[in-house]
Amino acid sequence: MCIHDTASSPSNVKVKVWHPDDNAKPTPARPNSTDIYRPDILETIEAKIAEMDSELRELSLDIHAHPELAYEERYAHDAYTAFLEKHGFEVEKHYLLETAWKATFSHGSGGRTIGVNSEMDALRGIGHGCGHNLIGISGVAVACAIRAAIEKHDIPGKIVLLGTPAEEGGSGKIILQEKGGYDGIDACLMCHPAPGPVGSVSLSSCLALQRLIVEYKGHTAHAALSPWEGKNALDAAVLGYNNISALRQQLKPTHRVHGIFEGKDWAPNIIPDYAKFLCYVRAPTRAEMEETLKRVLPCFHAAALATGCEVTITKEPGSSTYDLRQNKALGAEVANIVLNKYGAIDYEWGIKSASTDFGNITYAMPALHPGFAIPTIEDGGNHTIKFTRAAATPEAHRGCLDVSKALAATGVRVLNDDEFFEKACPLSTVQKTFEEDKAARGL
Repeated sequence: MCIHDTASSPSNVKVKVWHPDDNAKPTPARPNSTDIYRPDILETIEAKIAEMDSELRELSLDIHAHPELAYEERYAHDAYTAFLEKHGFEVEKHYLLETAWKATFSHGSGGRTIGVNSEMDALRGIGHGCGHNLIGISGVAVACAIRAAIEKHDIPGKIVLLGTPAEEGGSGKIILQEKGGYDGIDACLMCHPAPGPVGSVSLSSCLALQRLIVEYKGHTAHAALSPWEGKNALDAAVLGYNNISALRQQLKPTHRVHGIFEGKDWAPNIIPDYAKFLCYVRAPTRAEMEETLKRVLPCFHAAALATGCEVTITKEPGSSTYDLRQNKALGAEVANIVLNKYGAIDYEWGIKSASTDFGNITYAMPALHPGFAIPTIEDGGNHTIKFTRAAATPEAHRGCLDVSKALAATGVRVLNDDEFFEKACPLSTVQKTFEEDKAARGL
């Protein structure tokens, strides 16, 4: 993710990133400017989240203190499922995947189903440097607040909260989706922390991503005595990397190609017979990413040809994640609540230059994935130790709960307001919106 200390808004005014020492506090950009759907429901949601504030804070810090890598989120699995069982949800542990889980609650007969996601995994060597402790408790807060609202106001419906593992490179949501984990959900909600202006909630998209495993196989030889007998797999990997570096001048500034080398049993006096290049190709849309991928692949084949090595390029299951197709009706509802009650809305921050497996969910159903700003220090964006520290601050916690209130209110409206549901969720509208979006994105 590319993080900058300032950014130009559409009016070319520099916007300052929220820093911990700022005196400014989140305030509604347009207080009481427009009507909010069922203010009594929002009051119920706010009261429930306020009631749970200290519990949620304790849960967040507990998860933050026990970071776990993709598909190893056993501590988080047990902590979340125990919490939700205590709060009266029906919990399915190890749901379709070892560390995934599902918590459900139904009220009344019939009704629609709102989905919510809680992420759990952390980053190698960095911990919760992407703030998944906040994402996790947001899902819990949203689900519990929706439950309180549908019970108090007698609204029929079902809540499905999914604990989704392995967002950081493991595509847990895609695998859950393929296994049927999202079946029956009418709309799905979650959020994500990032740097940004004070109190801002971002409705930006993200970059589509293709992960590649590029393996070169050559032949060992004594690097000094008889190097002509060898075929250098490391040279092949380096050439592939350099080919991509040459290609970058012809790529759009919004596209990304990056990666690392890996090897085994390397020694300076032996020509390596094996090298691996882990490569990520990203672009603003799925279609653009696929076009850039067509230009990247020949870089690897050319390197193999030049060195006499064999090359194998693998796309593992779930290795392709899509851009976020933010549902317009859901986004407008969140924006209206945030602007009236909690902060501001932007389309430039959030995870605009990063990627997420939730993008694939937004291609499958009406869904929303807003970013929300937390105070960060300079050069302390996502995937840094500095962001790990930021994700544990009281200010980050409060920002997380504010966006959770807006998401919960939006989720209740999906369940309760037929006209709103018609705008956001039925198949006819979804298909029309999807086709319009496909045409706009060149798919």
